[in-house]
Amino acid sequence: MLEEIIIAGFGGQGVMSMGQLIAYAGMLEGKGVSWLPSYGPEQRGGTANCVVIVSDEPVGSPLVTTPSAAIVLNNPSFDKFEPRVRPGGLLIVNSSIVVRNSKRKDIKIIELTATDIANDLGNARVANLILLGAFLESTRIVSPESVLESLKKVLSSDKHHLLEINKKALQKGASLLEVVRT
Repeated sequence: MLEEIIIAGFGGQGVMSMGQLIAYAGMLEGKGVSWLPSYGPEQRGGTANCVVIVSDEPVGSPLVTTPSAAIVLNNPSFDKFEPRVRPGGLLIVNSSIVVRNSKRKDIKIIELTATDIANDLGNARVANLILLGAFLESTRIVSPESVLESLKKVLSSDKHHLLEINKKALQKGASLLEVVRT
């Protein structure tokens, strides 16, 4: 198993946290992982992306040009990374923000109104976890339990009161995909 994932959006949308969660979860499960962040001109409000690799084998290089999956949270990220997803790959889109639609027929596309759903849960900032839940349900590269355990490391201790809402968001994203699947 080898998953090469690009996660991209504006700074402040939790792009880096999503990548860290996948990487930490992979480490907890004894997999080979790599996490490579890339920031735009500003951390908050500018564009940001990270590349995460999870493999059953050691990871030789953190660089990815044609990812097996992309999770995009804004229009510039959609424009940049949608064409790069390899045929047979997966594209997950926050359709609350991304107004474009992919015309590709050679990839699986999941569009979720993640920001709207997060608002319904009571916290717009967990849109990233909704998308992550859908990604995990679709790929099963790491378990949700490992991601939740990793969340304790990614969130600083003063933010641990947010663990429950993040857990709900992760579960909501997975449940939305279960509905799509049936």
